[in-house]
Amino acid sequence: MNEFEDRRVKNSPVISNIVNCGEIMDDILRMEHITKTFPGVIALDDMSFSIPKGTVMGLIGENGAGKSTLIKILSGAYKADSGQIIIDGTKYSEMTPLSSIKNGISVIYQELNLVPKLKVYENIYLGKEIHNGVYIDARKMSANARGILESLGIDIDPDCTVNKLTTGFQQLVEVAKAIAQNAKILVLDEPTSSLSNKEVEALFDILRKLKSRGVSMVYISHRLEELFEICDEVTVMRDGKLIGCKRIDEIDRETLIKMMVGRQLSDAFPGRISPLTSKSERMRVDSISNKVVKDISFTLYSGEILGFAGLVGSGRTELVRAIFGADQKYSGNIYINGVKLIINKPADAIDAGIGLVPEDRKL
Repeated sequence: MNEFEDRRVKNSPVISNIVNCGEIMDDILRMEHITKTFPGVIALDDMSFSIPKGTVMGLIGENGAGKSTLIKILSGAYKADSGQIIIDGTKYSEMTPLSSIKNGISVIYQELNLVPKLKVYENIYLGKEIHNGVYIDARKMSANARGILESLGIDIDPDCTVNKLTTGFQQLVEVAKAIAQNAKILVLDEPTSSLSNKEVEALFDILRKLKSRGVSMVYISHRLEELFEICDEVTVMRDGKLIGCKRIDEIDRETLIKMMVGRQLSDAFPGRISPLTSKSERMRVDSISNKVVKDISFTLYSGEILGFAGLVGSGRTELVRAIFGADQKYSGNIYINGVKLIINKPADAIDAGIGLVPEDRKL
């Protein structure tokens, strides 16, 4: 027996050999023996997964473990090659997006599915607008959206345009949108990847409120410390397979890592030794300043990856935008290979061989 498979469900005609944290009769969702292949790749290999009612289930694994494929099958975006899905006792050989929504499943992806130029209430009721006769009842939708937001403790004006909200508030709008769909199972895919610590706390408070109302959740994250704060149980995947399922109070971080990578990890943050025998200056920034950043200087060497760390609002984004010419700079100089550049607009930076991948990946 796998050392991590501590709760194996036995003597069941349909789910033998499934690792399950909860009692089978209490499961709101079971995905049994799910297999999915793509050309040359087995994305899911006889994968089984379950969520007891009223719990937050962490779903973790390295990149490529199959988490996203499993969730896309649950949401109806993909069709499994084999296996079945059981929701509240009803079996489905496959799920469509419509049947997934009708069964109370709502997925909040890492890429938010909001229409930036529509108002908050319009996004919450997008595709399920309330009508008064042949006309859309905007007033009622706004009032209902306000009620949902207030019930969750979210301080957002439902008549505000979404593109005026921070990423954190947009994430909360997605949660409100799921509640408007009467979600019974809420799946959150890396929901805190772009949030500040304060925004993470606000999100967790709301998730706890939803849990107290009986909403079951699947929480996908690479931030293991979050699992111990918000999850009741955790399921680990590796190479498309189920490795094990544990109650969160019965496991520690080191064991989770071992389950994910398949070996003991003696040093989570090993030192790095540069292969370069000599450093040659590639870029130098001297005393860059604008309305946000003040007198920033650094040197980047050939073949080097230079990281910038700081809290949200510390000026990291504004610094690279100023270097790239996307934002105005008041003072400072930029050198490439010792040659001073004049960068007043992004085109100047591109001509000099500088590229910018912005934090908004869709943009």
